[in-house]
Amino acid sequence: MPSVLARLAAVALVAASALVSAPPAAAQATERAIVAGGCFWCVESDFRRVNGVTDVRVGFTGGTESNPTYRQVTSGRTGHLEAAEITFDPAQISYDQILHLFMRSIDPLDAGGQFCDRGQHYTTAIFALDAAQAASAQAAVDAASEELGQPVVTPVREAMPFHEAEEHHQNYANRTDLVMTRFGPRQMRNAYKLYRDSCGRDARVRQLWGDDAPFLRD
Repeated sequence: MPSVLARLAAVALVAASALVSAPPAAAQATERAIVAGGCFWCVESDFRRVNGVTDVRVGFTGGTESNPTYRQVTSGRTGHLEAAEITFDPAQISYDQILHLFMRSIDPLDAGGQFCDRGQHYTTAIFALDAAQAASAQAAVDAASEELGQPVVTPVREAMPFHEAEEHHQNYANRTDLVMTRFGPRQMRNAYKLYRDSCGRDARVRQLWGDDAPFLRD
């Protein structure tokens, strides 16, 4: 009987061909995936490069606080995770393919956060919107565990209300607004690159996934 990894080989092949420099125009009929992968700027930036993804919004989910702010969530007291809501055209890319890309863009072995970002609000999860998504999500987790040869700690959770983050967090990796960083004043897009490099995200993903990592930057 074929393994979970073998059954999802076709998903991997199609998902690998989905990366483009920019998403196409939005389709009339779309679906949503909600995932938490540590820093939501990074998840958003990665998936904006995927063919068939029509929009990505960053925000918070998983907790009980209504309309939380970024400051509240990063205090670690709301129960929310930083998350991304990915809207996609299922005629161009499937939910299974979205999850295949997602699992190989994170460290699913880390239960304490992601990369340099520590704490419950930076942990990973897949928030399933219905039973079909839950089954697909569990298959994606099982495939990742089989490929890595270790238990994956990324949970599959029932979707909860998704609260969008403040507007200046949206599309952060491409914004040109000036912000103050430890390197001095920088445009947001440059501050993002400095953060991503210094946090070690791509280095750890490369170590885990090698050539299967879809979003590695040179």
